[in-house]
Amino acid sequence: MEKFGKILVVDDNADVLFTINNQLAPRCEWVRVAYTPERALMLCKKYKPDVVLMDMNFTRDAVSGEEGFQLLRDMLKIDKTLAVIMMTAYSDTPKVVRAIKAGATDFLPKPWERGQLMTMLSSAMRLKGLGCEESTARAQSTGTSHADTEIIGESESMQQLLTLAREVAKTDANILILGENGTGKDVLARYIYRHSLRNSKPFVGIDLGAVPETLFEGELFGYERGAFTGALSSKAGRMESANGGTLFLDEIGNLRTEIQAKLLTCIEKRQCSRLGSTKVVPIDVRLICATNIDIHRAVAEGTFRQDLLYRINTIELRVPPLRERITDIPLLAKHFTNIYARKYSKNITGLSAELLKRLKEYSWPGNVRELQHLIERGVILCKKSVIGINDLPADSFNRPPSANPEDTLDLETVERISIERALARCEGNVSRASKLLGITRFMLYRKMEKYGL
Repeated sequence: MEKFGKILVVDDNADVLFTINNQLAPRCEWVRVAYTPERALMLCKKYKPDVVLMDMNFTRDAVSGEEGFQLLRDMLKIDKTLAVIMMTAYSDTPKVVRAIKAGATDFLPKPWERGQLMTMLSSAMRLKGLGCEESTARAQSTGTSHADTEIIGESESMQQLLTLAREVAKTDANILILGENGTGKDVLARYIYRHSLRNSKPFVGIDLGAVPETLFEGELFGYERGAFTGALSSKAGRMESANGGTLFLDEIGNLRTEIQAKLLTCIEKRQCSRLGSTKVVPIDVRLICATNIDIHRAVAEGTFRQDLLYRINTIELRVPPLRERITDIPLLAKHFTNIYARKYSKNITGLSAELLKRLKEYSWPGNVRELQHLIERGVILCKKSVIGINDLPADSFNRPPSANPEDTLDLETVERISIERALARCEGNVSRASKLLGITRFMLYRKMEKYGL
């Protein structure tokens, strides 16, 4: 299990501080918490944390984030190498851009997934330069096992996939993982990393679908102080941080064509340079990429470079959707039940036969991630030792993609169905779907996470 260093958490919500402290304490050198910006600065000066998890909004101003921006500036004056992850429930693309440009390492929207938090901390520690031995963040939303982070699945399709994954893991070949949203592409990437010859070197991941387009280049290649307005300090990019190890580019289909060209050059020349710098940094990374779009169709349509596809897909792996691995549903359901029973301190031993039958009959448009969210709701609402159908919300299995939004006036249902329709029409291409819906890709990812899509 990867160990994090010294973590400072800043939030005016006692529940948030309690939750994060409980999640991080077993894996950190120490965790300190602060309710106010003033106490946060005092603790920062006194204890010199490695990473700060900091809310963007406090009591005086619950929406704009100005207190958070000021606190970020003050902290970086104390320690310009400090890794700061900003948190807020009122996120939007301009705030994210401003936070990253002001020196934040990453941006964590509330509510967060535990696996998402651990992955961000792992990346922050690496960018801090602390040389963590291995990135083994638990991506629970895609079905990893707590015991050994292996993928849960006994179906024939999953066993064939894992056999091939173990074989290609032993090579240095670049790998492209294809699959629908929520199928577990990021977990497969970590599985390959753990079985590779580079498993003692860094694993650095970045979700390109969650990064605003204006930050793609800086996040991938890094930047020097003054490279653009708001670049108050130098920052290593993810490619540089992964040197010697594995770089995981999730949702690579979202890269703009001009950034695709620069990435191709870096791969071919095995070197890169930060924004605002002429210094060339040698790069030795094993690339694992993933996307939920039809990447070959994107090449045919001219939105993805064919020469880049040749470079990243020496080996292609496809993660089957949950509807194609029905026999794995009871295993995954039991796994998530155990996780959330422990989390919520409930004596729940399993699921009823009726519920398991319904789970197997459902089409699972949101795949493993949707199953996880459904089981969590069931654990929370269940008052007995076995979760039954009546313990779940009434609309849990009423989500056909063809449903008519005009049949309901419930805003959340209308929004969810509209998103499902847009994704179906765009064949899973999040960039095209976001344009169709008239929202940013970052906002679409937030809503997809909300509805388990």
